[in-house]
Amino acid sequence: MGSILTRLRRGRGQGDAAQDVSEAVATGEPTDAAAPAGDGEKTGASEASHAEAVKVPRTRFGTWLGRPMTSFHLIIAVTGLLTTLGLIMVLSASGVYSYDSDGSPWAVFGRQVLWTAIGFVAFYLALRIRVQTLRKLAFPGFAFTVVLLVLVLIPGIGKVANGSRGWFVVAGFSMQPSELAKIAFAIWGAHLLAARRMERASLREMLIPLVPAAVIALALIVAQPDLGQTVSLGIILLGLLWYAGLPLRVFMSSLLAVVVSAIVLAFAEGYRSDRVQSWLNPGADTQGSGYQARQARFALANGGVFGDGLGQGTAKWNYLPNAHNDFIFAIIGEELGLIGATGLLALFGLFAYTGMRIARRSADPFLRLLSATTTLWLIGQMFINVGYVVGLLPVTGLQLPLISAGGSSQATTLLMMGLLTNAARHEPDAVAALRAGRDDRMDRLLRLPLPEPYVPPRLELARERLSAKKSAQKAAKAKPARKPAGKPDAKARTRAASGRAAKAARAKARSGAEPGARTAGKAGRAGQRTAERAAGAAGRRAAHTGDRGARRRAQQPGGSSRSSVRYGADQRSQGRRARALEGQRYG
Repeated sequence: MGSILTRLRRGRGQGDAAQDVSEAVATGEPTDAAAPAGDGEKTGASEASHAEAVKVPRTRFGTWLGRPMTSFHLIIAVTGLLTTLGLIMVLSASGVYSYDSDGSPWAVFGRQVLWTAIGFVAFYLALRIRVQTLRKLAFPGFAFTVVLLVLVLIPGIGKVANGSRGWFVVAGFSMQPSELAKIAFAIWGAHLLAARRMERASLREMLIPLVPAAVIALALIVAQPDLGQTVSLGIILLGLLWYAGLPLRVFMSSLLAVVVSAIVLAFAEGYRSDRVQSWLNPGADTQGSGYQARQARFALANGGVFGDGLGQGTAKWNYLPNAHNDFIFAIIGEELGLIGATGLLALFGLFAYTGMRIARRSADPFLRLLSATTTLWLIGQMFINVGYVVGLLPVTGLQLPLISAGGSSQATTLLMMGLLTNAARHEPDAVAALRAGRDDRMDRLLRLPLPEPYVPPRLELARERLSAKKSAQKAAKAKPARKPAGKPDAKARTRAASGRAAKAARAKARSGAEPGARTAGKAGRAGQRTAERAAGAAGRRAAHTGDRGARRRAQQPGGSSRSSVRYGADQRSQGRRARALEGQRYG
């Protein structure tokens, strides 16, 4: 029994040590695990080997997350998985539509592959661009996209599709300038707010260039009209205001303005108003404005948990309009089931974690703001698309990023993914590792240049030094200053005068009490001598007469002498008390 208890105690101690080691490795702190109870004879090598063997299954994932290039690998992996899944589902969902419109089941898929290739070129260029160059091109790029938004409204230049004049068609390829406008606005807004934040600009100076530019872009998109792109640009504006740390009242007022504008646009056009009404009352017009949303829910219901199988869905056989585009999530739910739809949402969740991780670990305020805003934009677009497919939101026409068929949307989304990957390479740990010569396989495969460390501008450094100097001056003023010795204040003079008066009173009390004490001492000694003389005379009379009573009387003067001695001591003690009382009275 004793050996069993010893083994249990040792196992518990080893488990606690392993937990401490795992926590230390996850946080990047040095470990110093102590030996468990009863293992005093273990050597350091055996302890290290045991801790190593125990911590492997517990800390491998945490150690990998703590590596400097983890964000870079995560964003590349998520981008590749989403793009691959999107191409597969576009091929599966667009075959019938492509055959009906072009006579070939590969037409839509071929165009999607071509736009994906263009998007990967943009991804690579965004991955290699310097941050300073990107910031210099921010405002010219946004101005160029505003010009494109104006040109697309001109008849003969812009083409009408799905009730919106917002397309350029060149050699059979269509492109939406509003997609470029969203990217340019996000980059320029992040650059503007980061620069104004460093300059400690006022709230008016931060809002005046940003909000009017957003209003201009929104007005041009509304004129097309395109409700989905309007909502997407509104999300970008709200993200910039929120992550820049502006006051809550500014954010709430902007949010209210975006919501009111979306409501007005929803009821301004007849077909959009019908969509909202069919969303509020799904059974009102099942064969008209509510037909598409109803068929999407039917497709999700047919898929069940495991789905009908890839390519085996029936909703794409002209039962569900735009099955390869706006409602591709319904096809995923039908063919891959609940498991496939949940896996796709998990991929977007991993993308959200990676984007916010990059934003949190970035030292450059511009990259931090751009990464957080881009992540919010793409996740918000995903939420809106999935929301109206499952019936939680009215149909707006926003596409599912990297999944839906759409050339300009695919290319611009990959461009933003490239910028996010570039921001991941500019994390301080990643910059230090790459510039120190650490070999990274993916970085070497892509032949990327070394990232440049973030250097705060001179104005920010000067401001930090000035603030440190001001804080030091405030701390020096907070310390109590010593008064000069030659110039005492009024309180000090009053305290000195009262001290001198008290000292004089005590001296006077001592001088008045000492004569009384001396007089009392002399009186005591005189009384003692008188008592002694009386006792001697009484003794002589007793010896002469032999009377016992006289002898008894002769003994009484002795008692009187003792009483007289006591009396003298009492006089001395009374003198001492008198001196103390006099001192208290005058002191």
